Amino acid sequence: MQNKGDLIVILGTGGTIAGTAADPGDNVGYKAAQLSVEQLIASLPGLAGRRLETEQVAQIDSKDMDFATWQQLAEKLAQHLARPEVSGIVITHGTDTLEETAYFLQRLLNPVKPVVITAAMRPATSLQSDGPQNLLDAVAVAAQAHVAGVLVAFAGAIHSAEQVRKVHSYRLDAFASAEGSRLGVVEEGIVRWLARRPSAPAALGLARISRPAAQWPRVQIVMNHVGADGAVVEALLAQGVDGLVVAGTGNGSVASPLEAALRQAHEQGVAVLRSTRCDAGPVSAAADALPSAGSLSPVKARIELLLTLLAD
Repeated sequence: MQNKGDLIVILGTGGTIAGTAADPGDNVGYKAAQLSVEQLIASLPGLAGRRLETEQVAQIDSKDMDFATWQQLAEKLAQHLARPEVSGIVITHGTDTLEETAYFLQRLLNPVKPVVITAAMRPATSLQSDGPQNLLDAVAVAAQAHVAGVLVAFAGAIHSAEQVRKVHSYRLDAFASAEGSRLGVVEEGIVRWLARRPSAPAALGLARISRPAAQWPRVQIVMNHVGADGAVVEALLAQGVDGLVVAGTGNGSVASPLEAALRQAHEQGVAVLRSTRCDAGPVSAAADALPSAGSLSPVKARIELLLTLLAD
């Protein structure tokens, strides 16, 4: 009889890691989310000695991730985290919106056990698929009893949900941590930590997302660029937007016509956050400027604003 506290739950959501292609040499023309999480596990003899449990939460390409799936995933995650026999959880996901799901789950639940999200850049049928190794590494990280929070295990590196970003469209090591702050590495199944994760804000809790997903606030991202004006903001206002994040240039700078439109939206009750389209670095707060998103990327600032508005 095995001891309690050593069970790792693997939740499947689809993605390239579960994708297939007719030609094993085709790493682009594949269809995502074709294999179940059970099939992925069955193909990995390296997991034979682990106490595992699998559940298919969704089966989608992560470019199509939506609020309803987030809601379901968060609820499932909370249920499994509450089980005393569960030591950690792995989530298989697509790479396109992985960083958004990771941040959403971290802010909502701030898990006291390891929750490790992994994915792949190549489909399961590829001649050199990266999914199997990423999944093995994710399980190794999830088995770390002293670890807490949502992490990303990918291409041998371990990232925090707050810092991880997809930085390449095709390369196998497609993810990096902002400011180079990765937390650790996995080497031949051995986890080696490089840094301690900073303290995270308290969990917002599932009650924050209790309303039906179709009723969640509408938060959109607009970008500053040469010749940017307020037309997009005005169109979004006409459609009833609830929040706006601007991906500013540099230190969150915004062209005057776009800034004027954003200020008008803010005066009309629309929540506004100012981020940057730069790959890293915070946006400085200033008394005469639109509210800063701090060091959050535009997509993570959108999630932060969404969760804030859900409290109303």
